[in-house]
Amino acid sequence: MRLVVWSDVLTSADVREVTLLGLLNLSVVFDCVDHDILLHGLEVAFGLTNTALEWIRWFLADRTQQVSYCGRLSPI
Repeated sequence: MRLVVWSDVLTSADVREVTLLGLLNLSVVFDCVDHDILLHGLEVAFGLTNTALEWIRWFLADRTQQVSYCGRLSPI
């Protein structure tokens, strides 16, 4: 995926097109925000739909969190 994005950026630069890249770090979202509220906000405020919204919905689904300390895992 990264190479495809980089290739697209370079191709756009070659033809003097403006390129914008938005990055969204969702690594801690599932523990801090209600998923339905987040998804609704992304759809309404940022206009995300279809594939992009479904990818984020998939990313948030059935997530758990554990901590490993001194070789022991916390409960899920």
